[in-house]
Amino acid sequence: MDATLTKRDFQQLSSFIYDNLGIKMPDSKSTMLTGRLTKRLRALELSSFSEYCDFLFSPEGQEEEMVHLVNVITTNKTDFFREPSHFSYLTQTALPTLQKTRTYSYQNSLKVWSAGCSTGEEPYTLAMVLSEIEASQAGFRFDILATDISTRVLEIARRAIYPMGLIQPVAPLFRKKYLLKGKNAKNPQVRIVPELRKRVRFGRLNFMDENFGLPYTVDIIFCRNVIIYFDKQTQEKLMIKFCQFLNQGGYLFLGHSESLHGYDTPLSQVAPTIYRKL
Repeated sequence: MDATLTKRDFQQLSSFIYDNLGIKMPDSKSTMLTGRLTKRLRALELSSFSEYCDFLFSPEGQEEEMVHLVNVITTNKTDFFREPSHFSYLTQTALPTLQKTRTYSYQNSLKVWSAGCSTGEEPYTLAMVLSEIEASQAGFRFDILATDISTRVLEIARRAIYPMGLIQPVAPLFRKKYLLKGKNAKNPQVRIVPELRKRVRFGRLNFMDENFGLPYTVDIIFCRNVIIYFDKQTQEKLMIKFCQFLNQGGYLFLGHSESLHGYDTPLSQVAPTIYRKL
């Protein structure tokens, strides 16, 4: 099958993706979209992108195909201890500052949200560094909520099995404590230990949903290298929404190329790509 994505079909799809997912899809993405959606045409046994659009826009398609569309168009690049300065700031500055006015215990734990968690390396990194603090501070307790729009990456995150090549950024001490080595020498893998997996709660969330449905407000939000896929208007709306779930004095961590400059939010920059709700 060699279907062609016409300009009309691309415009329909890009408008639909923007309206439902908030992701901007400029004309330069046409080739990428063609390549990724061709697999869906084969799976659905459709002969053209026009047929795919008809199906996607139908009530049945909205219910059945939406999750597949999300999985093929979202980019998921992450690493353990990505942007390590963020984790240093979290443990050495943000948490001690928060603890000046609050006690985080079993009754009132530190609540962290990994928003756009991808395949799980970020929330598991957070679980590692916070577990170290928990071990050194009697009574300290934390909870991590991790969300993503893609069911495919959430499935990988829940399994918590990763190729050995991905653990290079993890310190030897942490590897020994928090990673289990697989027995297949031909396909070397590691798995996050059960004790750490239990500390992360995963769930699906679309940032364009009116109601996020979070179970609680949080003290820390990591949302890194996610909002770059949105236009500025959508970014600002999303940040205002995030602030509704961020406790007073809480911190927001963005990606290295992201900024809230010029946005009308109750967030103040306290370090490069790190903001605090004051």
